[in-house]
Amino acid sequence: MKQTLLIYNTLTRQKERFEPIAAPHVGMYVCGPTVYGDPHLGHARPAITFDVLFRYLKHLGYKVRYVRNITDVGHLEHDADEGDDKIAKKARLEQLEPMEVAEYYTRRYHQAMEALNVLPPSIEPHATGHIIEQEELVKEILQNGFAYESNGSIYFDIEAYNKKYKYGILSGRSLENIKDESRTLAGVGEKHNQADFALWKKAQPEHIMRWPAPWSDGFPGWHCECTAMGRKYLGRKFDIHGGGMDLIFPHHECEIAQAVAAQGEQMVKYWMHNNMITINGQKMGKSLGNFITLEQFFTGQHESLTQAFSPMTIRFFILSAHYRSTVDFSNEALIASQKGLEKLQNALADLDRIQPADHCDEETERIVKALRQKCYDAMNDDMATQLVIAALFEACTVVNKLTDHKATICADCLQELKETMQLFAIDILGLRNDHAANNDAREKAFGKVVDMVLELRAKAKANKDWATSDEIRDRLAKAGFEVKDTKDGAVWKL
Repeated sequence: MKQTLLIYNTLTRQKERFEPIAAPHVGMYVCGPTVYGDPHLGHARPAITFDVLFRYLKHLGYKVRYVRNITDVGHLEHDADEGDDKIAKKARLEQLEPMEVAEYYTRRYHQAMEALNVLPPSIEPHATGHIIEQEELVKEILQNGFAYESNGSIYFDIEAYNKKYKYGILSGRSLENIKDESRTLAGVGEKHNQADFALWKKAQPEHIMRWPAPWSDGFPGWHCECTAMGRKYLGRKFDIHGGGMDLIFPHHECEIAQAVAAQGEQMVKYWMHNNMITINGQKMGKSLGNFITLEQFFTGQHESLTQAFSPMTIRFFILSAHYRSTVDFSNEALIASQKGLEKLQNALADLDRIQPADHCDEETERIVKALRQKCYDAMNDDMATQLVIAALFEACTVVNKLTDHKATICADCLQELKETMQLFAIDILGLRNDHAANNDAREKAFGKVVDMVLELRAKAKANKDWATSDEIRDRLAKAGFEVKDTKDGAVWKL
């Protein structure tokens, strides 16, 4: 059955039917991290949200080109025109090259994403590898009359843009409100209007990262990289641009203005934004100093944590809420997620122990036959992953009844139950089943214990202590181990 996916478009503020510009091909761009520190829980949410969308679109049969950038130069982050480059600042403090800092934290980010079972994107461009494309974007905007030069820097002319197009369509802000908010900021001297933002910034003598351009040796503004790289790899019109809600203004608002100023039309069809993770109602982030790194979650080494939490527990915690709702961190919430994940993983493992009957009981058949479409309906309603999990929990209840012999299931329904739970829990939600790895570890541990016991039996035989030797063999047999004596020694199997 063909599925109809609805997604919430931040630009139109409503759910829309997903219809790619050039189906079956889909272009998706998601803002990646600025790599000057260890990844934290706030980085995990957009990565996991759009990983699930990536997985689901591919499952629906689309050919997805997923681009997620790496900001490896920290200039002008959050549009701080006079702000310092966080990567360069860290490089000076640690006496490293800026790219050493960027490379180190990029690897740390990749390690965290792999632990969270986030699939790698199709393309992962770096901002510093696309300076030429960003310069070309600035040239186009200048040529079209929506930017101006001032002391070697290039600024976007919001007044000129707003006369022909409307600035603020994504965030819903009016230009007058933006001007009022901007008057409190410093550095108005170079700009025609305080609300104008930098497209290219002339580097001061102390600025480490700089590139030659027709206007000055300097660096592109923060907003340029995503517009330039999105156009390069996905074309001048593509389907989805995603990121956290904190990027709606100014970053994505400025991206829209840049693209329209350069090419005269919208670049992105659907804008998607995940909500924030909070601590005590306050956004988690480096700038607020209240973040917990992913490694600290995995090891439990943070004063706010009562224990360590596995990567899959973190993933389950994030997917237990709709991506557009806030998620407030607490140890209690993570412990509940841990228990929920265990419930799901235990049910997945127990499926292999269930023997089919000749028929299903009425309730089992009803739940199993409705499960797949119930999960599809949840995913198709703007990726309601929390409802998918609720449906899977209902299936867990069926599995528990089957293992307790309180229900019966036929072979066809058992196969359908296995396939549906595998599809949505593992393939789409990406909740990697760690039971298989745990079972391998258990078997290795059992093997070592049995080998040790057989060594004791061999010593007993060598000492002609036949009673102890026979007792060890018999007790192993009662525990389910078959022991055979060969000329090369004892061998065993379950």
